[in-house]
Amino acid sequence: MKQERFSVGGVPAILWGERADGVYFYVHGQGGSKEEAASFAECAASRGWQVLSIDLPAHGERQNRAGALDPWHAVPELEQLLAYAWPRWSRLALFANSIGAWFSMQALQGAELENCLFVSPILDMERLIRNMMGWAHVTEAQLLERQTIETDFGQTLSWEYFCWAKAHPIVKWNAPTRILYAGRDNLTERGVAEEFTHRFGCRLTIMEDGEHWFHTPEQLAVLEQWIKDSL
Repeated sequence: MKQERFSVGGVPAILWGERADGVYFYVHGQGGSKEEAASFAECAASRGWQVLSIDLPAHGERQNRAGALDPWHAVPELEQLLAYAWPRWSRLALFANSIGAWFSMQALQGAELENCLFVSPILDMERLIRNMMGWAHVTEAQLLERQTIETDFGQTLSWEYFCWAKAHPIVKWNAPTRILYAGRDNLTERGVAEEFTHRFGCRLTIMEDGEHWFHTPEQLAVLEQWIKDSL
């Protein structure tokens, strides 16, 4: 498949596929990179779409650069990506995974998106952080006092991040959206996914034996078929 590597405002990017009038933004989750868009791009190209993927802060080519995977770095970059795409394609759409979905909703709330596909999306960041605080037995007062706290499950709790999430809940999302949710997702509770789906008129597909990270052969087969059906 044709690939064009370049940067958008200093952010490494790949444009996948032959010239088309529509483009999908591909926004990866924690631990991902722009290269992981390859299989999605193959499928999207067969439906007449190009795909534009980027490395989020501290990921891919940016692992050793300044910046962290937080909303005050990631959201402006996705807004910048939208500004880049707007005059170049007449049709815009979005594929986002995990925290990439939450960043994307923060950045693209006002965009006219033809289709949105979310895989294991983070839909309520404040609730997730509160859950993680509970897992780590950390109170709000303790987090305020210490500002950042490392946990034994690999995440860093941040007072600044917590305050940002509380100040920026998702209250508007008008794009037609399909969600693939895992029945054993340990980050977004089923009730949160169902409430979000009802509130914003999304279409929810649940793989009961799925996990937040779709990675087994069975899970990947479900993901592939869902993508084909959703494009």
